[in-house]
Amino acid sequence: MKKNDNSLYVIFGASGDLNKRKLVPSLYALFVQGLLPEKFAMLGVSRTPFTDEAYRAAMKADINRYKEVEDASQIEAFLQKIYYVAVQVNDAAAYPAFKQYLEALREKEQIGGNTVFYLSTPPTSYGVIPKHLASVGLNKQKDGWKRLIIEKPFGYDLESAMELKDILLKDWKEDQIYRIDHYLGKETVQNLLVTRFSNGIFEPLWNRNYIHHVEITAAESIGVEQRGGYYETAGALRDMVQNHLLQVAAITAMEPPSSLEPIAIRNEVLKVFQSLRPIRKADVKAQAIRGQYVASTIKGEKMPGYREEPEVSPDSVTETYAALKFYIDNWRWGGVPFYIRTGKRLPTRVTEVVVHFKPTPHFLFSQGEAAHTCNQLVIRIQPDEGILMKFGMKTPGAGFEVQRVNMDFHYSDLTNQRIPSAYERLLYDSMKGDATLFARTEEVIEAWKFLSPVLEAWKNDKTVPLHGYPAGSWGPEMADDLIDGEDMTWRYPCKNLSDDGVYCEL
Repeated sequence: MKKNDNSLYVIFGASGDLNKRKLVPSLYALFVQGLLPEKFAMLGVSRTPFTDEAYRAAMKADINRYKEVEDASQIEAFLQKIYYVAVQVNDAAAYPAFKQYLEALREKEQIGGNTVFYLSTPPTSYGVIPKHLASVGLNKQKDGWKRLIIEKPFGYDLESAMELKDILLKDWKEDQIYRIDHYLGKETVQNLLVTRFSNGIFEPLWNRNYIHHVEITAAESIGVEQRGGYYETAGALRDMVQNHLLQVAAITAMEPPSSLEPIAIRNEVLKVFQSLRPIRKADVKAQAIRGQYVASTIKGEKMPGYREEPEVSPDSVTETYAALKFYIDNWRWGGVPFYIRTGKRLPTRVTEVVVHFKPTPHFLFSQGEAAHTCNQLVIRIQPDEGILMKFGMKTPGAGFEVQRVNMDFHYSDLTNQRIPSAYERLLYDSMKGDATLFARTEEVIEAWKFLSPVLEAWKNDKTVPLHGYPAGSWGPEMADDLIDGEDMTWRYPCKNLSDDGVYCEL
């Protein structure tokens, strides 16, 4: 990587949790590596009153607490590049003065007009702040590029996403808008492209002829913590599936791009979304399962149920677990089911893609369970990033008893290579102008279209069950029924929390 153009990085919501945990520590990591521009400044913006000195002191504490790099020797030099201004961000009358402040800051730091505006704010501001920035000309690119980064969720449903799209595109061009999805910044997600398209052994097998099904899991061991108010308005399907996991599915399923240019890769991702087979209203019960964790005891500790969490309604029907079965109707994947599951209060934190290959057409080796199991390629996204191949091997001794063995690679084995955090990579790319790992408008709209029948059924059809599952389990037992095939089920890489410890295979 190399230094980017001189630029100003403006973060709205600068007193919030995301900024202090991820954004500023990631910018500092880039600074330590010499990857920030020669002339660079970060401006924090929120309603909370701070002086520059007070804000820098707060950011210093956060860099030390949520450290992305161990080197703390350059913190003071980095802090001199940080400024702060208090603005009532939803008040249009505040923006002429805000523009004057930016111009003065650019002159002081000798930075041109290149600017990133990062909206680390509640979603209600996503359509407001860009409009107010445009009202004073801060979207214009005559003096340098202007880019707008928007966190998820992009809309609450299809209707609100379409409305937000229209608001943004009225004043901003599509190539100025960067919809951030931190999952796409993870090293192993990007490595999906390399694994598939740089190795001749995978591409001939990566299709309906050899793959039985594809499984994508994003499990979290924590509950909703102090985010009950937000989660009540979102749920697992909106919070994880609509953005993170459908994007991972698209990268897994996409065709080879014509080049590594952002537009070429994003075009192939969009084609996957456009090929998703619509889920009919009548099929929602068979293709989508929702669950909600209930109280249980884990290793002697009482864990509350979702309805007992702060700011959660005692009769809430918000799902904390969602599992989905779907198809991609194109030449490569016709007839191959894809399965996605995500949930809170599962046995452990793990995100992975599992490619299940078809079994051999004739079972020569009938002894042992492993003789009948399919080969699996496991791509672990987090934690303990790596790749695992499972295949059969002869057990030493007489006869032909088969046992399953693993061939694996761990990113941690690259001891001389530091793995950058997802936000570190995405912040760097936003300054570089590389939109490869950011979602495009059409992708987001297609994802909402695909999930709309499920969301509507879960909201309006009282006959759709909400399954309870004990905290610390792998979710509702009914989810196993989604998987097609005799004796086939989800991959369970870890023991339950109720067991003596948690071990995750990779």
